[in-house]
Amino acid sequence: MRFMMFMIPPEYQPSAPAQKKAAEGFAPPAEAVAEMMKYNEELAKAGVLISLDSLHPMLKGARVTYRDGKTAVTDGPFVETKEVVGGYWMIDVKSKEEAVEWAKRCPAVKVNSGAVIEVRQVFEVSEFPEDVRKVAENPVVTAEIEKRKGTAK
Repeated sequence: MRFMMFMIPPEYQPSAPAQKKAAEGFAPPAEAVAEMMKYNEELAKAGVLISLDSLHPMLKGARVTYRDGKTAVTDGPFVETKEVVGGYWMIDVKSKEEAVEWAKRCPAVKVNSGAVIEVRQVFEVSEFPEDVRKVAENPVVTAEIEKRKGTAK
């Protein structure tokens, strides 16, 4: 079962005090990154890690909204947002309980008071009804994804 674990750091929250917010030029402390890399290595050695990435603060983002047939683009930050994803891990484990156990081991949650990791299971095409599977199984998309995997860093 694939699960996405979303890191929601306190620095990315609109409710964070001004001196703690992720502003232009934000980077986490080297010590925190070193701890996270040990954790990432544990995931990799256990054979459960599929991919992971950190995301820039919402200050550098954009939000595309669709409403009443119209598209609107809003540059970050998004003051109405309560939680902002700061990074993610895609893991492959046997159960939600195992995914939660991995999330509980994350050092950022222990070091960063207020940090949150949201654990969400990824839909597999096989879980959809047959009519949905037929339209979701797209050989062109699958081939492109596989081709990109071969050229990943």
